Amino acid sequence: MAARRFLSFLYVIGLVGKHVKATYTSKPHFKWEDTKYLIAFGDSYTFVQGTAGYPQYSFIGSYLPGQFGFSPRKLLSNGIVQNFTGTAQGGPNWVEYLTGCGLEPGKTLPRDCAVQLWDFAFAGADVSLQHLPHHHPFTVPLVNQTQQYLTWAEPVIGKKMDKSKALVAFWIGVNDINDSSKFTNVSFPAFYNDIINTIFTQSVRPMYEIGYKNFLFVNLPPLDRTAANVVSESPRPNSTMIDWWGNSLARHNEMFAAKHKDAKTMLYDANKFLNGVLDNPGKYGIKNTTSYCQDFADPDVLERPELHGCLPLDDYFWYNAGHMSSHTHKVMTRNMENFLRKQTT
Repeated sequence: MAARRFLSFLYVIGLVGKHVKATYTSKPHFKWEDTKYLIAFGDSYTFVQGTAGYPQYSFIGSYLPGQFGFSPRKLLSNGIVQNFTGTAQGGPNWVEYLTGCGLEPGKTLPRDCAVQLWDFAFAGADVSLQHLPHHHPFTVPLVNQTQQYLTWAEPVIGKKMDKSKALVAFWIGVNDINDSSKFTNVSFPAFYNDIINTIFTQSVRPMYEIGYKNFLFVNLPPLDRTAANVVSESPRPNSTMIDWWGNSLARHNEMFAAKHKDAKTMLYDANKFLNGVLDNPGKYGIKNTTSYCQDFADPDVLERPELHGCLPLDDYFWYNAGHMSSHTHKVMTRNMENFLRKQTT
């Protein structure tokens, strides 16, 4: 009898051990200084020009037939182009400043950078055709950017990564909120929530399931304070709409983190920081926050801004009607780096 009780005890202990092992979840691990890869998705605020990209829109490929997929050789030989039209800012943008990859004029292979930048953002992208139509037939929406990465890039570069040293970044929503800002048949908080839910279910979760555990989300810039909106009696989007988007993004970030205990999810408050820059521009070497150089697209303005009736481009907060200047991206990235250093787990 005693022997049977002892065996029963061992059996129960065995079940408990199995149960503990089955439900154990590793804690997230993140240290910015250890990061070796940045995989970026988004729109024109994030896109970088690639030699294999759609001109002025992408690092690689487009949504057109025959351009969505790519070979391993095409991916690995594709270089980041740094010139006047290499981003939508007239110079480097935040992912280039953050990684130091692609800052030099000319062509840079991501693999040659200390922090490799693999940027699948597409200028003009919304989150999904489920919510808003294409800007152009060649535009790759966010959910398709992650699909493109997982299908053709993950087997080539992702499988060789130490994913604990990879950071996956999402900055999206500028086009979504602008494209829908004058809708009259939707409840904006609910509409934004649906869009952001799509980000997490169709883009973030698939990246997590393949093994990426470190995620950076960025909320919207102060689009209510663009040159057009500061002189408008009824700006669109307004600050309330931008807050609705930001609040929903924060909730979804928290819910994802609560459900996936081994993931490190970080939300950088670009809106708060950039509003602070607009309120105190002199601190950051910015002289103009309410307009932009009308000849921003002319490369000559870089060397001779006075001939175009402009200040040097670095003196402006806004590069054009909807984008921040490269200098503003640089200013923001310094603050973002401090944020990331404090996120060590």
